[in-house]
Amino acid sequence: MRFNALLPARAPASVPRPPRPVPRRGLTAVVCACVVLVVGMVAAINLAVPLLAASALHPSAPVLVWIVDIYVIFFACLVIPGGAAGDRLGRKGVLLSGLLLFAAGALLSAAAPDVPVLLAGRALTGVGAAAVLPNTLAVLLHAVPAERRGTTIATWASMTGIGGVVGNVGGGAVLSGGSWRWLFVAAVPVCLVLAALVARIAPVTPRHDRRLDLPGTVLLVAASVALLIGIVQGPETGWGSPLVVGGFAGSAVLFAAWTLVELKAAHPLLDPRLFRLPGLRGACLGMTAIFFGMFALFYVNASFLQYGKGFGVVVTGLGIIPLTLPLMFGARYAGKLSARIGLDTTTALAFACTGCGLLGLSLTGSGTPYTGYAAWLMVTGAGVALALPTLSGAIAGSLPPAQAGVGAGLQATTREFGSALGVAVIGTVLTSRFAAALPSDIRAAGDPHTVAQALAAAPAARAPEVVAAFVSGAQSGLRVIGAAVLVLGVLVVGQSLLSRRRPA
Repeated sequence: MRFNALLPARAPASVPRPPRPVPRRGLTAVVCACVVLVVGMVAAINLAVPLLAASALHPSAPVLVWIVDIYVIFFACLVIPGGAAGDRLGRKGVLLSGLLLFAAGALLSAAAPDVPVLLAGRALTGVGAAAVLPNTLAVLLHAVPAERRGTTIATWASMTGIGGVVGNVGGGAVLSGGSWRWLFVAAVPVCLVLAALVARIAPVTPRHDRRLDLPGTVLLVAASVALLIGIVQGPETGWGSPLVVGGFAGSAVLFAAWTLVELKAAHPLLDPRLFRLPGLRGACLGMTAIFFGMFALFYVNASFLQYGKGFGVVVTGLGIIPLTLPLMFGARYAGKLSARIGLDTTTALAFACTGCGLLGLSLTGSGTPYTGYAAWLMVTGAGVALALPTLSGAIAGSLPPAQAGVGAGLQATTREFGSALGVAVIGTVLTSRFAAALPSDIRAAGDPHTVAQALAAAPAARAPEVVAAFVSGAQSGLRVIGAAVLVLGVLVVGQSLLSRRRPA
């Protein structure tokens, strides 16, 4: 007997191997981890604000807002191009590239010797996040059967909310090392591990012939930056200063130019005509408003718990947990509730809980027990838990499957743009009110606009007065944000009701 006869027969070389099945649960876990990472960084940096303010970089109050917001702005404005790039170049490849860019930006931020380099690193990280987020949903939807897409979208949307909370908790643990640089150092190995897992288990998705809209992208980024210049620099340079007035005017001109360019483009970044659809228009406004409120809260919460309550950075990170409970256990029931009481009623309830929760938080002070603060956090979290799956489903259902990446990008743009505006607005109100509430002699000693600056200028015995001024500013900021969320909620629900009365 020949030895070869004992070996198993080989398949003919021309027979292709069957495709390797995609481990759906493993892919969902990895994709959700990517979402939590890029969204969590938006929230985690807020915990580092007191450390940054007291660091050798000596950032001013507007610079602190820019350190937080520059990541969010690039994230928000490039997330639709990131989705379009995935549609055209391959979603898996763009997702992997985004994770590597995120790691490079985090490494640059960690090693930054001054503020400009730190801002550059934050911007590069935002570019990476913009490539990651839309393509996570596109890759995931390609791997699941059609009957599970609704549940998949709800899970993905919940991760964008939970990501902010994980950023607070995880960021607090990392920052307990005593340096803000550790936050960026810790992100690098996480990115590399996720990139390796995505390369191994994510499927290759079909490509679509969709050109990238470079003029529209540049105009959108420029208009958004100009708008934030006006909002952020107002308290520092004066609301009538050429810089602030020029920022607002330039933003209006650039947004108008962006609209004209998009209307004429063969393959627009975002076709403005889509907003003729009442459901899409209302859902985008609603998503912007919810994240406007939630990330304004994240920005002020970290400093309030550290300065006002005297919590350490780890306890501060854990202090946001009551907000997560409705997100973790209640978001899955939002669809059932909407089917029972109606979409408009569910949306109204979401905005009522979010807005009233923020107003309730504005009534708490240094002497308020944490249990009272936590109760209002849970009310706010209930509103967010109702809003995220409801509004995400409305946006996703308005676009065809071939534009899944762009649809996910539109959702992310509204979220991150709302987050950037929330941080900018509450930072502006907080800075203005804090400076006005400081005792005149402390205010005269160097005109401080941050708690760190005021504490450095005041005697140690006057520290409680500085903290009281900060708490007053935080309360004012939360009142403004809470009222704005309620007003925007009325607009969202009102236009939805009016659109149903009009003929299609």
